Amino acid sequence: MGDKAHAHPGAAGGVPAAGHPSAVRNVVLVGPSGSGKTTLVEALALTAGAVNRAGRVEDGATVSDYDGIERRRRRSVQLSLVPVAWDGCKINLLDTPGYADFVGELRAGLRAADAALFVVSAAQDAASVAVTTRAAWEECALVGMPRAIVVTHLDTARTSYREMNRICAEAFGGEDPDAVLPLYLPVLGPEGADGHAPPTGLTGLLSRRILDYSSGQRTELPPAPDQEESLRAARDRLIEGIIAESEDESLMDRYLDGEDLDVATLIADLERAVARGSFHPVLTAAPAAEGARQGIGTVELLELITHGFPTPLERTPPVVTTPSGEPRPAPVCDPDGPLVAEVVKTSSDPYVGRVSLVRVFSGTLRPDDSVHVCGHGLDATGHAPRPCHEAEIRVGALTSPFGRRQHAVDRCVAGDLACVARLGGTETGDTLSPADDPVLVEPWSTPDPLLPLAVRAHGKADEDKLSQGLARLVTEDPTLRLEQNPDTGQVVLWCLGEAHQEVALDRLRNSYGVQVDAEPHRVPLRETFAGRAAGRGRHVKQSGGHGQFAICEIEVEPLPPGSGIEFVDKVVGGSVPRRFIPSVEKGVRAQAARGLAAGRPLVDVRVTLLDGKAHSVDSSDAAFQTAGALALREAASDTRIQLLEPVCEMSVLVPDDYVGPVMSDLSGRRGRVVGTEQSPGGRTVVRAEVPEIEVGRYAVDLRSLSHGTGRFDRAYARHEAMPPQVADRVRAERADASPGA
Repeated sequence: MGDKAHAHPGAAGGVPAAGHPSAVRNVVLVGPSGSGKTTLVEALALTAGAVNRAGRVEDGATVSDYDGIERRRRRSVQLSLVPVAWDGCKINLLDTPGYADFVGELRAGLRAADAALFVVSAAQDAASVAVTTRAAWEECALVGMPRAIVVTHLDTARTSYREMNRICAEAFGGEDPDAVLPLYLPVLGPEGADGHAPPTGLTGLLSRRILDYSSGQRTELPPAPDQEESLRAARDRLIEGIIAESEDESLMDRYLDGEDLDVATLIADLERAVARGSFHPVLTAAPAAEGARQGIGTVELLELITHGFPTPLERTPPVVTTPSGEPRPAPVCDPDGPLVAEVVKTSSDPYVGRVSLVRVFSGTLRPDDSVHVCGHGLDATGHAPRPCHEAEIRVGALTSPFGRRQHAVDRCVAGDLACVARLGGTETGDTLSPADDPVLVEPWSTPDPLLPLAVRAHGKADEDKLSQGLARLVTEDPTLRLEQNPDTGQVVLWCLGEAHQEVALDRLRNSYGVQVDAEPHRVPLRETFAGRAAGRGRHVKQSGGHGQFAICEIEVEPLPPGSGIEFVDKVVGGSVPRRFIPSVEKGVRAQAARGLAAGRPLVDVRVTLLDGKAHSVDSSDAAFQTAGALALREAASDTRIQLLEPVCEMSVLVPDDYVGPVMSDLSGRRGRVVGTEQSPGGRTVVRAEVPEIEVGRYAVDLRSLSHGTGRFDRAYARHEAMPPQVADRVRAERADASPGA
């Protein structure tokens, strides 16, 4: 930031220890998939001396993408921590996935961090900066989290730093574009055969010095006289933006009076504006050349993090209560205070089992401490919280992760992050606090997974392992929701998207050793009678010994939606003995549960028992159960059986430009648009009622339709009659399917 040279204090492969919160910086990297976050982490680790050689994503050799799935797929799918040392500080770099399906990992990174680096690629267009990245920017803005922007991939053809600066100002500046301004400008080298001039250095707008990397190491050069005029306008705008956002009125007066402000004063004001979360400098970074220690812009970025980003002491602490919900004072970031820590991520290790990544907000966590663990876990938005679980647990070994590797530490002070193994049944979002004075940190929310994935064990050997594997899966990923559907009998994993589904199946098969098959998700349909009907059930069999004898006559009539099954006894004269009337009802209800025309549960009918016959010897409970079922089946053959389908209420939030296509698409799904309303930021909420069978893949389809800018939620409204042509198709599909379908 001050254009100073730095040594590399980190030892290769070593993990620095934090002695005090003032020496910690927790920084989350946010950006769309392919923007270069993982490569940037690798470049920063190389510059800081934490690694001797930078790995490449293409080779599956980076520190933060260490999971087998990530190496196979060549992209991040989980939160990863890479700590490095710089200028006496421990910097916890939190690498997050950029794909929207893994936004739960991003939310965990935001919870663990005190500042954010938004990484955008000069090779991507404006649309790539949007969606998840903008949503994360808004979340940071709500809590005043400091943010800076890093532009990558300037070394690729047809890229423009100026154009990406314009895009960033529009995307992130909002009503104040002067809050997003470049701190450095790239120095371009000679054009290559493709006509592209890659960057060879940077020009610091505050110092006006050129930082040249063309020799493979950072060299400071004085400003070129012929560039002074072209840089003056950019420098003046930067200075005015910094002073305005830092709200330093005295400095503004000096500047307006024409005083030539020294660089140290400007840097101090820049640090103040960045830490306040009101000014967002734009930097650029490029990986180091082969054999070089420093990439372009990595030193400047580390300087900004250590001097411009806040310490954990400056973070607004989370809200805490007692486990019963009574308010408690906010925790103070004091290593000597009472322990308040939170599990921000849960993973599993094949050798040590469950591993919890913990952020300590107050106190100091040490091995062998006895702690109180409590929480509800993390539930998706719109779902009722689960009951609080509590336990007292002794902390085992503490480790500081460096990608896959774990390095033992003797403590984790307030503001720092560490891993704890074998914390019992601890889940993501749980709180660690003193056993004699437990508290509960208010958890963050996760998006509701709305894409269903029905799974079943591949063979008998996998049946026992499936439930255990699924339990581990949803414990490690709170954005997955597990459902055992009682109507269809299916085991359903609700996911955020297709990539999320693929990773879930990959983990089950390759990490947990469970061979599973995906199957089409079935919507819970119902059946009902379209009109009044009568039926007679006759179950008469005679063989050696006691026979079977039961006859009953019933009448069935439809009821309003939501009425269920109503059974009425109108037998007179004892034609059906009183002791067998419950047997008839039991048989009717059992047949109703099995379904009639399409094998779906029968609902919303009144079944009236009118008459029947019994035998003094051969009648039995079982015989009248069978007769009741036969009578219901005969009644069904006497009228039309109507299929009922679940209808959900949907709210779709999209930019105004996509309202027309979204409404047209919903209508094509047999939906009824019931209204629209304006939402801030040029967006509209479209409310509609849509049959659930038509929206199974809507999470994927809306993303495609709105170019990733749309979001939706849905809730069950009711069952209603399915159109005859659709019902005929469903019955035909059932006839073609296996008996258990």
